[in-house]
Parts: sequence; structure tokens; C-alpha cells
Amino acid sequence: MAIKNIVFDFGGVLIDWNPRYFYKNVFRDKSEMEFFLKDICGHEWVQKQDAGYSFSEATKELQNQYPEYRSEIEMYHRNWEMMLKGEIIENTKLLKPLKTRYRLFGLTNWSAEEFPIVFDRNPFFKIFEGIVISGKEKKVKPNKDIYELLLNRYRLLVDESLFIDDNFNNIETAKELGFFTIHVNGNQSLKEQLIKFGLL
Repeated sequence: MAIKNIVFDFGGVLIDWNPRYFYKNVFRDKSEMEFFLKDICGHEWVQKQDAGYSFSEATKELQNQYPEYRSEIEMYHRNWEMMLKGEIIENTKLLKPLKTRYRLFGLTNWSAEEFPIVFDRNPFFKIFEGIVISGKEKKVKPNKDIYELLLNRYRLLVDESLFIDDNFNNIETAKELGFFTIHVNGNQSLKEQLIKFGLL
């Protein structure tokens, strides 16, 4: 069946966000920074906010757990905008050509508190017909329920839909559900992979 819908993840695909852009100026020791971003303000902690937990509560809990990093933890939310480098132009420039032939949607793990900031900064988001944000829905990838929510809300057929993400676990769930997939991992440009599908 032909692809009619293209679903984009945002961070790492269309938006360059990395906490190292800020914390490289906080930690003198790179190894300590990597420890902090992996084992303290790491993926599991960030995903709590992506699932709808408030930054203020998450910050307090983590500060109580790691009082020696109280100041650095507090900086995370306050300086979040400094972790945004901007749009990944080689990918965002593909949106308008794709929009002429396909329905475009977003499916992102993002805090409901922070997403409006990045949305307002980047006009390309208005190209999308619909966006599902994990923090608003209190569901996160790679759990299947957030993919199913997208499909049901916009009445999409999974075998007519392509899902694009930089996270391998998210790609695996999409495959299990029946999506066509593109894994953005630096080995091949998104444009080249879309051309392979015959979409550009």
C-alpha cells in the first residue's frame, strides 16, 4: 500500500537539542559532565517530564537524592533554552516539498512545559497537520499507546504511514505496529532515505 502519511519525531530529527550545549560551560571536567547527564539528569529523569511530570517536582526530588549537585540540577530547567541549537535545516527544508504530496504529523517525547517554547521559535511546526506531544498526553514513546493515539486521533492507517525517529527503540515499536520506518542515525541523510522510498 502506498505511503500517504509521514510522522516525524522532532528532537534529533528536526531540532538540534542537547544539554551539553549548556553544561559544557558549567563543568570543567568533561567526564563529570557526562556522568551528570547520564546518571543524574539522564534519560529516565528527562522522560518523567516527557510523560507529564512537572519540572519543579522532578527537580526537587532529584536535588534531595543528589544534594551535592543541587545547583547543577536546578540549572537544567532554568537554562533549558540554552540547550537548543535550532532547527536541523537539511531536514526541515524537506517539509514543504513533502507537504505537497503527503499528510505530515509530529509524534514527540517532549515536556508540555517546554514544547511551547520550541514551537514558537520555529515556524516550520505550522506545516504539520497535527502534533502529538507526550507531556500533554502523559504517554511516551516507545510505548505503543502513544502511537495508537496518533493513528486514532487523525484516522491514519498504519500501513499507509512512515515513521521517522532517531531513537532505535522508538523505531522498533513503530515496526511492530506496522509502520514503514526511517531511523535517523547519521549513517545516511534523511533526504537520501526518503528518496529510497520514492517520496522525494
